[in-house]
Amino acid sequence: MKKALSMLFISAMLVIGGNKLYAQDENTAAEQPAGTEQAAPDSAAPQEAAQPETVAAETEGEEEVAVAEKPFTKVLKEKFIEGGAFFMSFVLLALILGLAIVIERILYITFSMNNEKKLLTKIEDALGSGGIEAAKEVCRSERGPVASIFYEGLDHYDEGLEMVDKALISTGSVENGKLEKGLSWISLFIAMAPMLGFMGTVIGMIEAFDAIEAAGDINPSLVASGIKVALLTTVFGLVTAMILQVFYNLIIAMIDNIVLKMEDSSISFLDMLVDYDKKNKK
Repeated sequence: MKKALSMLFISAMLVIGGNKLYAQDENTAAEQPAGTEQAAPDSAAPQEAAQPETVAAETEGEEEVAVAEKPFTKVLKEKFIEGGAFFMSFVLLALILGLAIVIERILYITFSMNNEKKLLTKIEDALGSGGIEAAKEVCRSERGPVASIFYEGLDHYDEGLEMVDKALISTGSVENGKLEKGLSWISLFIAMAPMLGFMGTVIGMIEAFDAIEAAGDINPSLVASGIKVALLTTVFGLVTAMILQVFYNLIIAMIDNIVLKMEDSSISFLDMLVDYDKKNKK
């Protein structure tokens, strides 16, 4: 009997111990999937968070490439349109008219240039071989203000060398005026272009403040649009003035060069006539 009771007690203890071990295994199995599911989102979270940043960086890079590939003429056209049609059209008109006069003056001055030393040599040879009429014929066949001055001097030779000198001075003044024809218009466009730009700037600022007053609040977008238009008109006006100023100074330098040659060759021409007059009187 005692042995039977002891066997029953041992069997009961084994069953209770087995149940406890089975319960611990179930708890461990239940905790492991839960931990695994929590760890997976944590590891995936940085990847998901990193994806929008990568996409944003790629988008910004594509936009920068698109802006860099845009041609300069297209950008210039867009900025010109954004500056407003009214004042920008006046600035463009000043640039076109100014450049037209610049091209005409450069061509005229270029064709007015000739080799004064060679012309003096031809006139001297003509005076020695055929006299005044032959020298006048040489001047008729040549172009430029220097030939015109020499022709007028030869035409007044019969009136004396003093009249020849006066004819050279007066004809030189006339030819100088022909060379400087149209420069006053270029100066006007140089002065008017930035003025038109500043006028557009003032009007753009007034429109910006009117928009602020109508909205009742300082909205950056309202102020930015008005200021942008104002600054664009100023920029284009200043660029127009600078372009025309460069060509204006170039034309002035070309005219000064021709006038200097005219004066120098006139002195040599007068000396030549003095020597010719001495030979004829002998």
